[in-house]
Amino acid sequence: MNNLLLESEHNQFVESARRFVDAEIIPNATEWDIAESYPRELFDKFAELGWLGIGVPEAYGGCGGSSILYALLCAELARGSAAIALGFYVHTALANSALVHLGSEAQCKRWLPAAVDGSKVGCWAYAEPNAGADVSSVTTKATPDGDGYVLNGTKIYITNSPFADYMIVVAATRPEQGMKGLSVFVVDADTPGITVSKPLQKLGMGASEMAEIVFTDCRVSKENLLGPEQGGFTRALKVLTLGRIASAALGVGLGRAALQEAKHYCSERVQFGVPLVKNQFVRFTLADMATRLEAAWQLTLHTAALADAGQAHDQQASMAKLFATETCTWACERALHLCGAQGYMKVSAVQRFYRDCKVLEIGEGTSEIQRETIARHLGV
Repeated sequence: MNNLLLESEHNQFVESARRFVDAEIIPNATEWDIAESYPRELFDKFAELGWLGIGVPEAYGGCGGSSILYALLCAELARGSAAIALGFYVHTALANSALVHLGSEAQCKRWLPAAVDGSKVGCWAYAEPNAGADVSSVTTKATPDGDGYVLNGTKIYITNSPFADYMIVVAATRPEQGMKGLSVFVVDADTPGITVSKPLQKLGMGASEMAEIVFTDCRVSKENLLGPEQGGFTRALKVLTLGRIASAALGVGLGRAALQEAKHYCSERVQFGVPLVKNQFVRFTLADMATRLEAAWQLTLHTAALADAGQAHDQQASMAKLFATETCTWACERALHLCGAQGYMKVSAVQRFYRDCKVLEIGEGTSEIQRETIARHLGV
C-alpha cells in the first residue's frame, strides 16, 4: 500500500522491509507461534538492516530516523508476525527510547551501542500484579542505600524478559508521593538479586516471550538511575506516547494480514459453483475491512507526523491507538468468520491473527484509558 503523501525514500524503505518480512518471517511465523519461542537471532538481522538504530542518535550507533519511519516498519513486521513485531517494539520503542529520553551521555554510551548492534536486548519492567493502569499502585521499591539503591518487588507480564540483557525498571523511591515518587532505572539482567520466571503461557502472541521478574535485595549504583529521582517516570511518559503510535501501527499491520488472508481464501473457495467473493456480503465485508484499516493508517501516520514536527500529539496518539487496535480486532474476527472452518484450524494463519489481536487493545493503556485521555483533551 504505497502512500502518495509519503516521501519516495519511505516507500523504498517499505518495499525493503516487505521483502524481508516475506522471506524471513511469514514462512516461519506459524512454527515460532507453536514453539512459543522468540528467535533471538532475529535481533542480529534487525541490527544488520539498521532497524534497531531507528530513533537513536548517531553518536550512540543509531541512525536517527523518524516516527513515520518507525510506524512503517512496525506495520510491516506485524503483517508478518505480531509477536515478532511486539518483541522488536518493546526493545526499541520502550527500552531504547527510555535510554534516549532519560539517559545521560555516559548512560547512553554504556548501553545504547550494544542495543543498536543487537548484542543486547532490553525489556520494559513496569507492570505488577496490582499495578497496570493504576500507576500509583506500583509497590516495587528502590531504597536509597549508600552510593546506590536496593530494589525489592515483583514485575509481571514483562515482554522480552526471559532473554533480556538489560531492564528498564520502574520503582518507587518515595512511595507516599504516588506517581510523582516513581523513578526509572536501567539494570543489567545478570545483576545479583534478579530472578526471572519461565516464560508465561498466553492465549496469543505465542512467539513473544514474557515472564515474571522478582527483585530481592537487588543492589544497583546511582549510575543506574535514569532521569531525576522522583520524576523519572513522569518524564518517561514521552516514551509511552511513542508506544501508542507503534501499537497503532502494529494493529494496522496485523489487520492488513487478516484482510489479505480473507481475500485470498474467499477468492479461491468455491461454493455453489462460484468463488465466495462473488457474494455481495463477502465483497462488502472485505471493502469495510479495507476502509477501516486505511482510516486507522491515516490516523497513525498523522500522529507520527505531528510527533516528528514536535507538535502536541497526546490526544491523537490515543485516538490512533484506540481506533487502530479496535479495528484490528474487528478485522481479525471478520477474517476468521469469512474463512470458516479452515480459518479455525491451527495450520491457518487466520486463527493466529485472531488470538494475537486482542492484546493490542490492552497493552500500552487499554481502550478505556485511551478514551479517558481523549475525553480529558476535550475538556470533559
